[in-house]
Amino acid sequence: MKKKVIKILALLVLQFSFLALSGFAQESGKLYKTYCAGCHGANLKGNSASSLIKTAWKYGRSRSLMTRNITFGIPGTEMIAWNQVLNKEQIRSLVDYISDAQEIQPNIDRSIPQHIQSEKYDLQTEEWVVDAIKTPWAIEFVSKDSALVSERRGMLRWIVEGTPLEEPVKGVPQSQEFKTGGYMDIAIDPKYKENGWVYLAFSYAPERITDASAPAMTKIVRGKIKNNNWIAEEKLFEVPNKLLVTNGNRWGCRFLFDKDGFLYFSIGDMGYAEYAQDLSKPVAKIYRINPDGSVPNDNPFINQADALPQLFTRGNRNVQGIAQHPETGDIWFTEHGPMGGDELNILKKGGNYGWPDITYGIDYDGSVVSDQTNQEGMLQPVIYWNPSIAISPAEFSNSPLFPEWKNNLFIGALAFEEVRRLPIDGNKVEYQEMILKGYGRVRDLKFGPDGALYVVLNQPDKILRITPQ
Repeated sequence: MKKKVIKILALLVLQFSFLALSGFAQESGKLYKTYCAGCHGANLKGNSASSLIKTAWKYGRSRSLMTRNITFGIPGTEMIAWNQVLNKEQIRSLVDYISDAQEIQPNIDRSIPQHIQSEKYDLQTEEWVVDAIKTPWAIEFVSKDSALVSERRGMLRWIVEGTPLEEPVKGVPQSQEFKTGGYMDIAIDPKYKENGWVYLAFSYAPERITDASAPAMTKIVRGKIKNNNWIAEEKLFEVPNKLLVTNGNRWGCRFLFDKDGFLYFSIGDMGYAEYAQDLSKPVAKIYRINPDGSVPNDNPFINQADALPQLFTRGNRNVQGIAQHPETGDIWFTEHGPMGGDELNILKKGGNYGWPDITYGIDYDGSVVSDQTNQEGMLQPVIYWNPSIAISPAEFSNSPLFPEWKNNLFIGALAFEEVRRLPIDGNKVEYQEMILKGYGRVRDLKFGPDGALYVVLNQPDKILRITPQ
């Protein structure tokens, strides 16, 4: 008797669940028909606006980006903000309806094309590393046959002849992996063959490192790897405890060794935009140090009271790409805006890049960060993107495999899942060519010793190798 009652209750629960889901689907369909069908078509396959049944999502394929685009609209397009008409539950319902209608769900992996036709080359793409790494952040080649990869979860891993070693490097420092924190960029010393130094940036909390609310900040160290063990670690940059922040986000961090041997690195605003203009605070800045962590005597703020002597610029919301032009020596960097206002900039000693006093974007809740886009004493970007593409890595091409790409800048995007080629003329971008779109979040780009372009992806976690056919 007891089993029979349980069975009846289970059937009733299933029946009510089905009715609830059916009602939910009907309500979602009504919302779509009322507010969206006029532009995107009654069957989601397009009318005056584009089809919503697709695998290539120009403005991002994740549910969070769909939600943002419906809520706040897409600047520069006819897509308006619907947050004054629809509430959060209705917008979520529309996102569910659009997602459920896809033949391929927006967050499901898609096959990487083996051949890509670009403007200058017929490209061949291979999945160089698949499934053996988790959330890779950066790649650095040590030789033609071996590379190091940092994983955001706090690991360094060797890749030898395209195969990741099963055992990660042992003895590496522990990191605070929350939100966008964890292991970030790595760099190889310009004199690596002589000294073996490897540089690492990571999120660090002096106490309670596994606690997301523990005070923390980006830390820079270098060490050597011997017999797959991290040894001889040296601290290069760590702020005093009074400068740590809690619940940090937008950590940065990207490295560059310039032609003069200086090491540049970035720290994001950590969610503390109000500190971006304050030279006594570590967030939202670009730094320059010597390889041993000492401060160059010509750093711009070295003699300024209360300023951190390692600082090179300020007002940088979140720099995640930095590269030096092979011929001019100019250093270019990419910077995340808020919702809109991603930037490409040229590095100027002591430069103020304006965040948050000037910006071409708005905050994620639709509020105004600043009503100014320029101000005396603050530098303007070379170009900016509205909507934000979530710009990340930057890499100049000087590869013998791609002579037609000589001195072109390559950038990657996280949210928009893109690799773009930017031909540069002086301090101007001539145009932008899309090389890859919609195959994963592009976290790092590197031209390897073999001349191939290596693309580090998240979601899915892969490394691609691109060569001319």
